[in-house]
Amino acid sequence: MTPEELVDAAISVAEEGVLHREMPIGAVVEMGGEIIASAHTQDQAQQRHLVHADLLAMDAADRLLRRQPRPHPLRLAVNIEPCLMCLGAAMALRVDEIYYGLESPADGARIAATWPHHPDLPWYRPPRMVGGIRRLQAREQFRRYCQTAPPSGFRRWAQTLADLPDQQAPPGRC
Repeated sequence: MTPEELVDAAISVAEEGVLHREMPIGAVVEMGGEIIASAHTQDQAQQRHLVHADLLAMDAADRLLRRQPRPHPLRLAVNIEPCLMCLGAAMALRVDEIYYGLESPADGARIAATWPHHPDLPWYRPPRMVGGIRRLQAREQFRRYCQTAPPSGFRRWAQTLADLPDQQAPPGRC
């Protein structure tokens, strides 16, 4: 699957979350051309903090794959840039590539570019990250969410994403 197809799938999963009154965040995990796991964020449904879409999708993939050898790279696609927690989970799961739509200046995982490599943990490294894929579609999801969501901290944060300019800021700028 192409990165565009993967982010499209994540956007579709995010729409499922919106139907359940969740923030529009969706993720898929792919290996060998097949989506093996998907999830939308579940903050409202579970009334918990650690139920990010990407974390839930990676957990489902981990349960499926266990520690078996992988014949293909493992790829994660999210409609929004992963947070630092989800980047750490991707590193632990040994995700090879992450594709995302919209950058998240307040909590994004751009720290991956400066992550220190240590020879004792050669597998614990940030995946290759590519952002800006279907960016305007992902931003539009947050705009629609802000039009109907009740006032909350989530809505305020989502509004900052909905208000991002049409062009992505150059790397290193927030």
